Amino acid sequence: MDNFFDHRARKRFGQNFLVDENIIEKIVRAVAPKESDNLVEIGPGQGAITRLLLQHCPSLTALELDRDLIPMLQFKFRDYPEFRILERDALKFDFDTLSGEAGERPLRIVGNLPYNISTPLLFHLLGFRGRVQDMHFMLQKEVVDRLNATPGNKSYGRLSVMVQYHCRVQGLFPVPPQSFRPAPKVESAIVRLIPHAEPPRPAKDEPLLGRIVSVAFQQRRKTLRNALKPLFPELDAGGLPVDASRRPETLSVQEFVDLANYLGTGKQETGKGN
Repeated sequence: MDNFFDHRARKRFGQNFLVDENIIEKIVRAVAPKESDNLVEIGPGQGAITRLLLQHCPSLTALELDRDLIPMLQFKFRDYPEFRILERDALKFDFDTLSGEAGERPLRIVGNLPYNISTPLLFHLLGFRGRVQDMHFMLQKEVVDRLNATPGNKSYGRLSVMVQYHCRVQGLFPVPPQSFRPAPKVESAIVRLIPHAEPPRPAKDEPLLGRIVSVAFQQRRKTLRNALKPLFPELDAGGLPVDASRRPETLSVQEFVDLANYLGTGKQETGKGN
């Protein structure tokens, strides 16, 4: 009967369906879902991971943008009355609505994220970090490398700094292209993100930190003095807590925080960044 729902992967949704049972089981073991969890799956696709998650957490909520997949998922998991599937765009979804009135039910988020929206979706999810216990994602391996990158590494950039500022990043294991249908042209990997209760060294003005990091990495090969000119045209580099002749790609997360805290108190921001 399940064959009645013949659904081909759609490029516009960035769909690559996971079909490798060994990988599926490995992902679910990494998540280690419990019956009491407030579990949310982004983009369940044809339900490969959903099936095993539901065996441990029958009250799973899934967000799916492709409306044609929803009847198939509802049919497949009709024996789980607490399973909810919402036709929603995760990039625009308010995840606070799933965490309870006072956020008393922290979210555990799982997803095989479409590669074409993974970075903006990660930034969107950081906005709900206070309501999130952990996140487990399948991502392009290149993105996982960026999440884990250290200063001086070619993969180190805005995504590295901002995600590491807010979360502990754990790269778990690779997933080969042949684990999907259709097989993507890139390697994939599983990553675990655990939001910090409080960043190791908090920024006094987190939006300012975000603007500084964004502007700095737009011109990552320039010196810090020149890279920050769009935000701070009148910058006095002499008093900075880091050497202004360094390139942004060499600064650690904590050095960016120190820089933002210094520039914030100095009220030197006169330009605008993205």
